[in-house]
Amino acid sequence: MSTQSNQASIANPAPLGLLGFGMTTCLLNLHNAGFIPLSIVIVAMGFALGGAAQIIAGIMEFKKNNTFGATAFTAYGFFWWSLILIWINPFSGISTADTSSMGFYLGLWGIFTAFMFIGTLKHNRASQVVFGSLTILFFLLSAANFTGSEGIHTLAGYVGIFCGLSALYNAFGQIINQEFGKTIMPL
Repeated sequence: MSTQSNQASIANPAPLGLLGFGMTTCLLNLHNAGFIPLSIVIVAMGFALGGAAQIIAGIMEFKKNNTFGATAFTAYGFFWWSLILIWINPFSGISTADTSSMGFYLGLWGIFTAFMFIGTLKHNRASQVVFGSLTILFFLLSAANFTGSEGIHTLAGYVGIFCGLSALYNAFGQIINQEFGKTIMPL
């Protein structure tokens, strides 16, 4: 079987990755905005849908020879797993995360996301909105950790809810448009 026919036989993994990202991002940022507490609900969603589903989508994007999608979904899937490890700190003898180290951690993710946003300038508007708002989210969360500002943290929560909802819209649009064979939800 040729590589091209193999790529064509693989379903579009982007909606799965976007659903995993969007649902988990909305849930965590409902916490950041002050609506719900950080609980096992967020941790479980981060592990299963935010982490595993995105990693699976990323691996499928590698099979489709889509460097952008493979990098994005795999990296953000492992972001969720690393964040869970930071929260639960299962390693004895290693201190818990402090606000400075979290500020740098989130800032590095902001830099990565800013460069991924540049890549979306070759993609649809919906993807640009997702990555643009995610860039702002990471930099706000970084700033909130460095400054200790609850106001910045709450603002980040609202930006994160918007970001997550924009990813869900993108996922739903891709699914609905493909199923109907025409643009029902503009992307």
